[in-house]
Amino acid sequence: MTKWSVDQSHSTVGFEVKHMMVSKVKGQFDGYTASVEAADLTDLTTASIAFDFDVSSINTHSADRDNHLKAADFFDVENFSNITFQSGSIVKKGDDYKVTGDLTIKGITKPVTFDVEFGGKGTNPWGVEVYGFEAEAKINREEFGLTWNTALETGGVLVGKDIKIKVELEVNPV
Repeated sequence: MTKWSVDQSHSTVGFEVKHMMVSKVKGQFDGYTASVEAADLTDLTTASIAFDFDVSSINTHSADRDNHLKAADFFDVENFSNITFQSGSIVKKGDDYKVTGDLTIKGITKPVTFDVEFGGKGTNPWGVEVYGFEAEAKINREEFGLTWNTALETGGVLVGKDIKIKVELEVNPV
């Protein structure tokens, strides 16, 4: 197995959620670590993939919203400072993959499947081979204890319950 390094300057761990039933709020975790081990990144079926997101690094481009998300109403960063993911099974579908593993938010662990698209491989200007991947999963935030919401006068709620998690990675051998 080869250890692969995630190039954080060319990678993003983000999410999006419905806001007021009419638009989407997007954000990301600026602080995270990732571990990718695989014999060959053109065949992830033997890989082990792990992520650890620093919840205090949440960034939605609104300091007030970020502070609310860090508070007990949502992530409760004082008691649950990290979100983790550890892959289990990885199934190849053409050039793409279904990566299923354990996602833990606020101490609650549930299986989640990411649809992973292989973006390709290339050689950077310094002669290092790099690989690109895009992954997406949808979760119900309420299943992870993220239940805060408020009803709108016009009907509906302020925050949607479905969250799309979007990960874009560029990796290279360590």
